[in-house]
Amino acid sequence: MSKPLTGKVALVTGGSRGLGAATVRLLAAQGAEVAFTYVSSEQRAQAVVDDVEAQGGKAVAFRSDQADTSGAPALIDDVVARFGGLDILVNNAAISVEQGRTVDDPDADTAALDRMHATNYLGVIAVIRAAARVLRTGGRIVTVSSGLGSRVGAPGLADYAATKSGVERYTLGVARDLGPRDITANVVEAGLMEGGMEGPGPETLKVLLGSLSLQRMGRPEEIAEAIAFLAGPAASYVTGAVLDAHGGYNA
Repeated sequence: MSKPLTGKVALVTGGSRGLGAATVRLLAAQGAEVAFTYVSSEQRAQAVVDDVEAQGGKAVAFRSDQADTSGAPALIDDVVARFGGLDILVNNAAISVEQGRTVDDPDADTAALDRMHATNYLGVIAVIRAAARVLRTGGRIVTVSSGLGSRVGAPGLADYAATKSGVERYTLGVARDLGPRDITANVVEAGLMEGGMEGPGPETLKVLLGSLSLQRMGRPEEIAEAIAFLAGPAASYVTGAVLDAHGGYNA
């Protein structure tokens, strides 16, 4: 494999499993030195580090809870102190709760929904703001969203969809703000993935799968390829874009 990211430093939030782990492995395979965050499982994070190092790459895991927005500046400072700079930010960390519960459900766990908003929306903003201070010229910001960021295809998805739509619009605004520094900011709308975060219930899942052109779940490695494209030199003139990688959910 060619290594177009040699000499680059990347930070992937939520990189210990699923799409995040696949992205860490791919960016490292393309030559980047990769920092990534995790919240609870040090063992799982270490396994990703071990995988990368076994392939001759470099990765370091940082414990950081994105729901605590006050921790974002320290996270970025720690990454820069360890690697000497930052070129690529991948906003992947997110959680999914209470999917399938409609907004008028009296039993909805509103505290869990508030935490989801803090993680998926406010946390992403905090990390982008902190990273924007230090990203080097020619840097890349890639925010992982969802097909639900542009189309809500079933009941019980309003809160999750709102967080994804919000970070999409924020990222496109960032493209405007940081463009003069030759920093790009783009979105990947990911779809249903094998081994991903907690998903909707069986009925909602059936509806969503039936709406996909490809009629199947995606693999994390497939979505990671879209992220790596936007993080790499081939996308140097792509900014303020939303790249669909969700199996044709909007087709």
